[in-house]
Amino acid sequence: MAYDEGLAQRVREMLSHRPDLTEKKMFGGLCFLLGGNMCCGISGDDLMLRVGPDAYEEVLAKEHAREMDFTGRALRGMVFVGPPGLSTDSALAGWLAPAVEFAGGLPTK
Repeated sequence: MAYDEGLAQRVREMLSHRPDLTEKKMFGGLCFLLGGNMCCGISGDDLMLRVGPDAYEEVLAKEHAREMDFTGRALRGMVFVGPPGLSTDSALAGWLAPAVEFAGGLPTK
């Protein structure tokens, strides 16, 4: 599956201050890892976020977010954000914050 390279570049720029940032092709798209732990990614034109179980319900309740059901069932702690919710850099930064907090708080692999 192809992914939105423009969105990937925006994410790349927002996370570029992190020395532990790496990229890996996963889930048919591109994923961004912090310290070896998945943080977020791009699948098609959607933003994928790994927010963890504690922030999951709060993030999922926001407009433009939906369950990540890649396998046919919801993956708790993971959400998709559709393109209408990603139109500004401020909006993108707001979506990335809980994913960066979660992945950044995990032990380095």
